[in-house]
Amino acid sequence: MKTRYKVADLINLRVNELDSICSNSWQTRTLHAIRKCRTKELGGHVDKCDNCGKINISYNSCRNRHCPTCQGHKVELWTQARLKELLPVKYLHVVFTIPSTLNTIALKEAKIVYSILFKSAWETLSQFGNNPKHLGAKMGMVAVLHTWGQNLQLHPHLHCIVPGGGVTVSGKWKNSKNKGKFLFHVKSVSKVFRAKFVAHLRKNLPDLKQSLFDKLFENEWVVFAKRPFIRPETVVEYLARYTHKIAISNHRILDIDKENNKVTIRLKDYKKQGKKTTLTLDFNEFIKRFSLHILPKRFTKIRHYGFLSSSWKKEKLRNLQKTFDNFKEKTPESYTEIKLNKCRCCGVGNLTPVAGIGKRGPPLKYIIQAQIKPYFPII
Repeated sequence: MKTRYKVADLINLRVNELDSICSNSWQTRTLHAIRKCRTKELGGHVDKCDNCGKINISYNSCRNRHCPTCQGHKVELWTQARLKELLPVKYLHVVFTIPSTLNTIALKEAKIVYSILFKSAWETLSQFGNNPKHLGAKMGMVAVLHTWGQNLQLHPHLHCIVPGGGVTVSGKWKNSKNKGKFLFHVKSVSKVFRAKFVAHLRKNLPDLKQSLFDKLFENEWVVFAKRPFIRPETVVEYLARYTHKIAISNHRILDIDKENNKVTIRLKDYKKQGKKTTLTLDFNEFIKRFSLHILPKRFTKIRHYGFLSSSWKKEKLRNLQKTFDNFKEKTPESYTEIKLNKCRCCGVGNLTPVAGIGKRGPPLKYIIQAQIKPYFPII
């Protein structure tokens, strides 16, 4: 879906001020990649359909995980892979959130704080799962890190998809109590999660003041658990919304007022039952808030644990799937073949690269064959 305004438009309007707006060079590099995405700055390629002969000319994508324009095909590829890993059991959505008291530290030590968040969440679920009183089996979890709220302020939290049960020592599946309707008591999970998070924080950041730790124990932490999904397939469809989501998508930008240097975005006010409203920000403030959610270099934002980890996927998970009488193997067609390489004109042939193009644009003969108006300079 085409949008009138893009995040890249705002970045281009302040391209000479990025160094002063961003807090580090990695954020600046990321913003430069986003503003160049699908422009002549990154070059492009010419593809030809092997069926109808139609020529297709495209600019290259930046492929940056923070780019609002580059996430669509990644979501589909991830979805196809996850469909093959589903079990015919109940799945639950659990959200682990850390209090705003930690925001200042998260900005300075993002890699440490976010790593602790992942580690504490999994250790908490594992502790309850391994305890025979609660389950007595090895659990699995897929966790996705989000760092933003609707207003683009810092709000670190994990969206976790957890199968309603676990694998016993003998390799058999064991459902959680109450037939997978819920995992464990939320208040108990919240207390253990807080204790583990604070313990790891003390260990990894020993210079923090005791007064901070006292504040962390003043209020209860909330671990939010939603109702189980109706069908296992719904899990993938739901989680796909979160996996490659970024701080703000292009379609949420309603207006860019260049004269007054203001941008208006759409958002939901969850304090008012998700009521739709708008927020107007200065250009620099918008870019600053957006850059808060650029993750540290090479930081993994999607992680798999337990029997959903990479060490299980090759063989053990497949064997576990076969133990279910109602298991039906998923064999989805390759997204790459269906969507990415199919001709947009005839829908039958495959697009084959015939030439690469640089900043100077494609040769005139390809523009004529493509029957498009040359909107970039031909030299």
